Amino acid sequence: MYLNKIKFFENITFVILISLLLTNFAKADLIKPNSGIEPIQVVKIQLRGLKNNDQLYQDGGIEQTWEFAHPKNRKFTGPLTKFKSMIKGDDFSMLLNHKEHKVKEVFSSDDVATFEVIVLNSDKEYFKFKWQVEKFKKEGTLKNCWLTTAVSSPISIGSSI
Repeated sequence: MYLNKIKFFENITFVILISLLLTNFAKADLIKPNSGIEPIQVVKIQLRGLKNNDQLYQDGGIEQTWEFAHPKNRKFTGPLTKFKSMIKGDDFSMLLNHKEHKVKEVFSSDDVATFEVIVLNSDKEYFKFKWQVEKFKKEGTLKNCWLTTAVSSPISIGSSI
C-alpha cells in the first residue's frame, strides 16, 4: 500500500514537471522586441498573436501583444492581468481569434508610425482600428525598439457575406 502511494506521487510529480516544462518552452516562443523589427512587423506580430490567441497556450496571443506594448502604454493598460481583461472586454474582444486582418501604413516618421488595421472577426463583422507604434528612445533592452503606444477603439464598418 505504501509503495503504491509513493508510485502514485512519483507519477503525479512527473506529470506536473512535464506540464511546467512545456509551458515554459511555449512562453519562450514569444517574439521579443528588438531593434531589427520594423513598425509594420510589430503590428503584424501582435495581430497574428491575437488571431491565434490560445494556439501556444491559453492567452498566449494576448501575452505576445503585451510584449510589444510601450512602457507608457503599459502604465495605463497594465499589469498583464488587467490588460488581458481589457482585451477580452467589449472594446477589443473582436481581435481575439479573428478570421483575417489587413494592415496599411498611413503615417511614418523616424520615431512614430501609424497604421489602419481592418479586422474580420469570427462573426464575419469588419472593424477598423488606428494602431500607433513609437521607437523607444531610453537606454535599456528596449532602446530603438518599435512598440505600440495606442490602439483606437474599434469602428464597425459592416459585415461580410
